[in-house]
Amino acid sequence: MAKKLKGKVVSDKMEKTVVVSVDSYKKHPKYKKYISVSKKYKVHDEKNEYKVGDKVLIEERRPISKDKHFAVVGRL
Repeated sequence: MAKKLKGKVVSDKMEKTVVVSVDSYKKHPKYKKYISVSKKYKVHDEKNEYKVGDKVLIEERRPISKDKHFAVVGRL
């Protein structure tokens, strides 16, 4: 089963690639407080149709390049 994540496009300067920031919450081991953490993924965008600020759904795929293992499925 492929991972599906929701995120926001933070960069669209590359050809056929966008950078998507995915936010999640993690519990601090000592203080038991939830902390917001984010991770950036390089995501394949075949038609260069997504711009900075778009909220998108991404899905895990076979490796497309050294850094790209996800592709954009659609907008949210």
